[in-house]
Amino acid sequence: MQPFEGVRVLDFTHVLAGPFAAYQLAVLGADVIKIEDTHVPDMMRGEGVSPALNAEGRGTRFQTQGGNKRMIAVDLKSSEGREIILKLVDSADVVISNFRTGTMGRLGLGVDVLTARKPDLVWCTLTGFGATGPKAEHPAFDNVIQAYSGLLASTGHEGGAPVKVGPPVLDYGTGAQAAFAIAAALFQRTRTGLGQRIDVSMLDAALMLMASTVSDSDARQGPPPPHGNSDPIRPAYGLFETTDGQLMIGAFTNRQVARLWRVLGDDARAETALQRTTPEWHATAADDRAALRDVLREKNASDMEDALNAAGVPAARVRNMFEAMTSEQVAGRAVLQPGVTAPETDRGLT
Repeated sequence: MQPFEGVRVLDFTHVLAGPFAAYQLAVLGADVIKIEDTHVPDMMRGEGVSPALNAEGRGTRFQTQGGNKRMIAVDLKSSEGREIILKLVDSADVVISNFRTGTMGRLGLGVDVLTARKPDLVWCTLTGFGATGPKAEHPAFDNVIQAYSGLLASTGHEGGAPVKVGPPVLDYGTGAQAAFAIAAALFQRTRTGLGQRIDVSMLDAALMLMASTVSDSDARQGPPPPHGNSDPIRPAYGLFETTDGQLMIGAFTNRQVARLWRVLGDDARAETALQRTTPEWHATAADDRAALRDVLREKNASDMEDALNAAGVPAARVRNMFEAMTSEQVAGRAVLQPGVTAPETDRGLT
């Protein structure tokens, strides 16, 4: 038996964050019914690398978080559509929406209406800025929240332009936090018999996902400068060039740095690393990083990854997405399962 077997979820979400939240519940056994407006279907249906699938409304970006769901189309602005929704609510446990603040209310399907009809309903909204505050009704996508939250300005290099994180990490991070909040509300309902209203903001989620950076900014009353692919204090915690690509090393503790130098054949530097204090690391960071660069640019990235990992030092050759997906480690975890294959005419598209 799956954890959410017997739980029915009405999924009014679109794009990425909301659908991903509902998808998490579906994977764990919930009966998720995705409800799309007949006039405005989910825009992700036409997004992805396969033109043929896009034309069918089954774009890869839609399918990513569309699995394990049943789907219906309803004219949400009609009285008939509203009655259909109300009947579904009678058998539902959770309603998830990521329309802009106030939209569900204008459709006659607001939280007050639905929870009055079903007091044990768990109601969750996902919006860019939340249901309160001066930006409550403002629209947002992942890139906009990256900009507003400070994430954009935290990437890149000091003195350079901000750099957007490539994948929509805030969409998916927000969806995961929303799914956790819904799960918590369902658990509490088993004790109280009552539902809850959950207000999830992408901005709030972004700040939570950057908790340590937020704490540092609060302590210094200003933003920490971006430092690209290397830690400004820990010279062995960063990206290095090799003969055949780039190697990311995560040697943070003194013991890890010592192990790194031993693998590189420099026992004297290893012994020095064991005695270093944080201020000393700061003072010698530039020289230590330069020494590492000189040695590692003559090494093979894959060989170094294996050697360092065997010595207990976190390290990985930089891989592209497809390399990671097809690696033995990912295959061994079964996190990726066979899905829809693009038609022959679409293969090879990027």
